[in-house]
Amino acid sequence: MFKKIIFVNIFLLLFLGAVEPITPIPLSATVNTKKADLGRELFFDSRLSKDDRVSCHSCHLLSQGGVDNKKLSVGVDGKLGIINSPTILNSTFSFSQFWNGRAKNLHEQAFGPISDPNEMAMNFKDLENKLRKTDYLKKFFSIYKDGITINNIVDAIVEYEKTLITPNSPFDKYLRGDETAISEEAKRGYQTFKEQGCIACHHGRNVGGNLYAKFGVVSNVETTSKGRYEVTKNEDDLYYFKVPTLRNIELTKPYLHDGRFDNLEDTVKFMANYQLGKSLSEKEIDEIVIFLKSLTGELYDYEQKK
Repeated sequence: MFKKIIFVNIFLLLFLGAVEPITPIPLSATVNTKKADLGRELFFDSRLSKDDRVSCHSCHLLSQGGVDNKKLSVGVDGKLGIINSPTILNSTFSFSQFWNGRAKNLHEQAFGPISDPNEMAMNFKDLENKLRKTDYLKKFFSIYKDGITINNIVDAIVEYEKTLITPNSPFDKYLRGDETAISEEAKRGYQTFKEQGCIACHHGRNVGGNLYAKFGVVSNVETTSKGRYEVTKNEDDLYYFKVPTLRNIELTKPYLHDGRFDNLEDTVKFMANYQLGKSLSEKEIDEIVIFLKSLTGELYDYEQKK
């Protein structure tokens, strides 16, 4: 009941225009550049995995919207993950991490893939010893007094991940006052997005990532993952998932936690039906998709700020 009250209150607040429902991504990120430089090396380094073949970047390709465009990602020894990999871009703005919210921040999240048997399958002590035999040893001691530890490895990776934001999307330029930044179709799509209720879950600077919502609000949807319930074991949390960001959504197919759709049109139609109980016209769907594509931003280059 509490979740339903929160959901209704958010919807009323946003729908009635009491606040601006979407805000722009910040134009820059404040980070420790030495840590971020080290974290970037680690992010792209496949030696963090047991078989030396899988890096963080393997599943979160920066040129592909921060995902690998696969229904399920491939980990060590060709093992498949159990859920679609969410984008790493702008993840620093999400209120929790993973689809089921089992990590409260990026620092907690980063431990997961490293040790997950289907992803990088690396024992933390083994990883520490492995990296101490490389040129990382000197680099870590130049930043951390205790050198290479799993906490310091994660700390550096997270510092780099904080830089992975995408400001200056056409829609953000529009929000900042440039009326010509998006098309009239995109403006109508945004209006429909708000009027039909999509905005109730997808709002804020990340256009999502700040609440949990049930998958299949209007009617049940078949899904293997049980969402938030996997963490809390509370029946009230069955099939509740973290609402994903819609930033750069045109790049991050396949869609939804199980990667069931390969295009935005089918995804919008499905979500309208099962989450809102709405049947949108083809024109409304097309214009919403045009709006969604205006959320694609520019990958921030923190090195220019050094």
